[in-house]
Amino acid sequence: MIIGTAGHIDHGKTTLVRALTGVETDRLKEEKARGISIELGYAYTPLDNGDILGFIDVPGHERLVHTMAAGASGIDFGLLVVAADDGVMPQTREHLAILSLLGVRHGAVALNKVDRADTARQEAVRREIAELTAGTFLADAPVFPVNAAAPDEPGIAALRGYLHARATGMAAHNADGLFRLAVDRVFTLQGHGTVVTGTVHAGAVRVGNEAAELRLMPAGQPVRVRSIHAQNQSSQQGLAGQRCALNLAGVSKESIERGAWIADARCFEPSRHVDVSMQLLGAAGQPVRAWSPLHIHLGAAHYVAHIVPLEPASLLPGHSGTVQLVFDEPVCAMPGDRYIARNAQANQTVGGGVVLDANAPDRKRRAPQRLAWLGAMQAMLDGAGIEVLLAQAKQGLDENTLMHLTGCDTRGLAPPAEAVWIAGHGGQAPRTLILREYWAALADKVEAVLEVFHRTSPDEPGVESSRLRRMALPALSQPLWLSLRDEMLGQGRMARNGSWLHLAGHAVVLSDAEAGLVQQLLPLIHAGKFDPPWVRDLAQSVGQPEDMLRQVLRKLVRRGELYQVVRDLFYHHERIAALAALVGELGGTEGIGAAKFRDATGLGRKRAIQVLEFFDRIGYTRRLRDKHVLRDEGMAFAGPSQ
Repeated sequence: MIIGTAGHIDHGKTTLVRALTGVETDRLKEEKARGISIELGYAYTPLDNGDILGFIDVPGHERLVHTMAAGASGIDFGLLVVAADDGVMPQTREHLAILSLLGVRHGAVALNKVDRADTARQEAVRREIAELTAGTFLADAPVFPVNAAAPDEPGIAALRGYLHARATGMAAHNADGLFRLAVDRVFTLQGHGTVVTGTVHAGAVRVGNEAAELRLMPAGQPVRVRSIHAQNQSSQQGLAGQRCALNLAGVSKESIERGAWIADARCFEPSRHVDVSMQLLGAAGQPVRAWSPLHIHLGAAHYVAHIVPLEPASLLPGHSGTVQLVFDEPVCAMPGDRYIARNAQANQTVGGGVVLDANAPDRKRRAPQRLAWLGAMQAMLDGAGIEVLLAQAKQGLDENTLMHLTGCDTRGLAPPAEAVWIAGHGGQAPRTLILREYWAALADKVEAVLEVFHRTSPDEPGVESSRLRRMALPALSQPLWLSLRDEMLGQGRMARNGSWLHLAGHAVVLSDAEAGLVQQLLPLIHAGKFDPPWVRDLAQSVGQPEDMLRQVLRKLVRRGELYQVVRDLFYHHERIAALAALVGELGGTEGIGAAKFRDATGLGRKRAIQVLEFFDRIGYTRRLRDKHVLRDEGMAFAGPSQ
């Protein structure tokens, strides 16, 4: 268990920690000279069961609340210290509000300096404390009268016994998530190098685990753990809920600041837009409106952000809502993380809340679908499970997204009964978890689009794969589309003819007379290479009417043996494949112009333009000013299926 102190300046927090642990947490010369805490202090004491109880001592000065907030992040138990002579003071109130906003659920109150107050004064301060803590996690917490300056007095022993009992009975943190530690201190140690300290928010880290990919975030710099101190003891591992010091290789002290994270590489995707729930304190004084600047304390970091209210449009003091925090720099967060908001002058805590989506969009952020998604995120954080998220994700959630949302390795995630994992195409892309009804609906949509296409373009052989995705499911990721396409092909709901996809019933059958005519036409068209004969020339060659030839040639297009570039001009599939390869080879990533294509093929300018526009039309390329740029390098021109 980690205990965090809280309370006004000079109410004896540091002295109390020393009385409880025997450790002096003020280590700076300035702190000792002035008699006040400036930086976070740390102390540890052993428990009877062999565990270690940790303390984080925070400064109480109003100008150092940002330091207090950094230390309070990740604590398990709040110890509010109130001096009997002063009573409840401004930072007493503010520190308690911060602990409440950070979701601390357990705590106690130390009524310190009782040697300076008579019984009547002590009772009056007790009433102040009761009024202050009403409705908070300290509402029913015990109040221990102590004199921290006399560490052997009975009040200290009683408080120590209570804290040890609570620590012994507290359940261990779940260490199954992805590892992340919020850095609140960094220094160098002679002979060891860079050391960071902080609270482990999730997961576990082990010395010598070569499979672990750890990063200094948000910089993204790889790091390696040489050694670990957990709860002030040398250890081979650090676990969620522990105070840890990590001796790092691969990174210098100068590249790390308070507020950084040491985290599993899969944890974070830094973002400037974070959607959160916000509780605006009644003492905030004024509402939060669009683009209000606030100081945000998240993890051990301190940022400035502008507020975009989502629901409602303006947040009044004493009310809660959903807002987007727009930061000046990319930040790291995960759903469920708590934060503190202070006013633009950084002299008053005005609210706080919970991160809902750490990678929020900056457009359409108030759309009904978006607000429904945030509602589902809140429900998941409240214990509803990932089913509520899947209900809002019509195209599923891939593994990377699920890890960012849940903080867990998806390899151990059992899907709900109504959901199914869809393997990434070719085994390279991440899997996607989607509700079965939504997966079926995607296939139904593709079928419906193909039905319309066949009805309106009966002479077309079908639709090329990438074009069909753009027609039916333009927002679907390419890997998921390929998995859907292959499943539909495997189930017979769709068929392939060369590069064309079509419904199974959209087939072409040649009569004996037509088959005989084909035996004459295909060699003539193939022999024409890049400049095949027009329909009128073919009609003269085989001695048949043009209308009959057009009917047969369109059937060959539907079979995938020919491609119609313009009216009455049909190319053999092998020639189109060669021209497509030429476009890819000569154009590269920059595209190809008509003149260059004309010179490479020996065609006239008009014909070259016709071929390039054909490639645009079928989705192989796209027109970008005077160039034709590859859109789909994987498009096949393999001819009819066998």
